[in-house]
Amino acid sequence: MTEYQKLLVVIDPTTDTQAALARAVELSIPNKASITVFLSIYDFSYEMTSIVSHQEREAMRGGVISQRKAWLEDVLTNYRQEGITINTNVVWHNRPFESIILYAIQGSYDLIVKGTHEHDKFKSVIFTPTDWHLMRKAPVPVLLVKDHDWPVAGKILCAINVGSEDDAHQALNNRIIEHAIQLAAQFDAQVHLVNGYPGTPVNLAIELPDFDSYAYTETLRMQHEQRVHFLASSHAIAVDCCHIIEGLAEDVIPDVAKQIDAELVILGTVGRTGFSAALIGNTAEHVIDSLNCDLLAIKPEGYRSPLADD
Repeated sequence: MTEYQKLLVVIDPTTDTQAALARAVELSIPNKASITVFLSIYDFSYEMTSIVSHQEREAMRGGVISQRKAWLEDVLTNYRQEGITINTNVVWHNRPFESIILYAIQGSYDLIVKGTHEHDKFKSVIFTPTDWHLMRKAPVPVLLVKDHDWPVAGKILCAINVGSEDDAHQALNNRIIEHAIQLAAQFDAQVHLVNGYPGTPVNLAIELPDFDSYAYTETLRMQHEQRVHFLASSHAIAVDCCHIIEGLAEDVIPDVAKQIDAELVILGTVGRTGFSAALIGNTAEHVIDSLNCDLLAIKPEGYRSPLADD
């Protein structure tokens, strides 16, 4: 797997403190990676101004973009004084996630870095947050940054799925761990694996009085443990760094991340879109608000964004 050589940082226009940019700079230093900060802006009121001509609306939009570019230069002042080269791009677009993904594809970026915050659960069903769109549709890894330091000798937690032995799941598990190992080498971090396995279905215990729920759960636990340990040994990860816990992934992952004080959780996303995404969602979307650390979302090898065909 190649190192992150081109980083695309999504700027938050509501604050002068850019956690995503600070994290990108940390990531860029060892590999001397290039950084581009990207800001997508849109004001519907400018489109509704019918009393002015098309040329005048274009001029107003240009004025807003120029103001934002000047603001960005102020934000970047300290980094520029430290000799860090950072490119900038400000665009006018009414769908931020779309402009970010298309720019990342066109520029062949290796990583999208964006600050994140807690999302209102009800509103998220109706108005999907930009973070969710990026995790679902971006073909490159997406790093969602929170206010949590990346200390030297810290911990990186890989959320893996060993419930299925099909090639696609195994390939994604390996891809997740490879990203973790690469980052661990940069920051002298320790790689951990976490896997949640299901408990006994309630209906089985009720419908089958002689059903041995303990034996069933133990068999599942041992099966998952064996698969996780095999995966760990193939990547030279210590058994002590493997966490196999009964429960749903969206509950187990944040609990273990808090327990070991991880600075980063890495997991795979399947790119589910449309109606099924609204109803089911991805594990990444369920856990992002429960984590107190960064989240790196990885797509399967060869994933093609639906926006690439637009």
